[in-house]
Amino acid sequence: MSNQNSRSGYRSKRKKTNLVLNSLIVIVLLLIIVVAYNIFASGNDNASPKKQSTKTEQTETKSKDTEKESVQQEQEKEDKAVTEDKSSDGNGTGEDQASEEASAPETPEDTQAVVTDDGSSGAAQTGEHKMTFEGDDWQAMISAISSATGLEQSNMTVLWLGSDKSTTNAAIGTVTSKDKKQKYKVYIKWVDGQGYVPTKVEQLSDSQ
Repeated sequence: MSNQNSRSGYRSKRKKTNLVLNSLIVIVLLLIIVVAYNIFASGNDNASPKKQSTKTEQTETKSKDTEKESVQQEQEKEDKAVTEDKSSDGNGTGEDQASEEASAPETPEDTQAVVTDDGSSGAAQTGEHKMTFEGDDWQAMISAISSATGLEQSNMTVLWLGSDKSTTNAAIGTVTSKDKKQKYKVYIKWVDGQGYVPTKVEQLSDSQ
């Protein structure tokens, strides 16, 4: 009888011990699950701002690149417009620029005034000639026009000077006196050994 009681008590204690152990195991598992969930949840929260920050930085970088490209394109357009404006039909000049050119020294180092058979004077240059409408070539034209009209370069304003497309190595210039009382249209042509020679001079009215 006593053996049965002892066995029953032992079994009862063993059941209680197993129950306690099982309960502890369940609690530990629950704790592990909760901790793991918190770790993964916080990890996702920390990762999201980083991704968002990276996207924001990429957007800002693209925006800056787009702005730089826009500025470069605008600058290229402005430069192209200025270049085209300078080279467009490139022989005419504004009154202010022409006035400055007309007031330059009458006889550059590599040009010299010559008298043609008809008594008018041009400008001779050494070497092969090429019309450029600038530098010494421009000055030679101005000298020829000044001699043909009788206007001193200091008293002459060039309204226009460009190529005479009907003749090779020829140009046409329109000039006026500073007081605008005299206005001329002068045709000049390059002659080897003589320089620019006036071929025709027309006196214009104020309305022309």
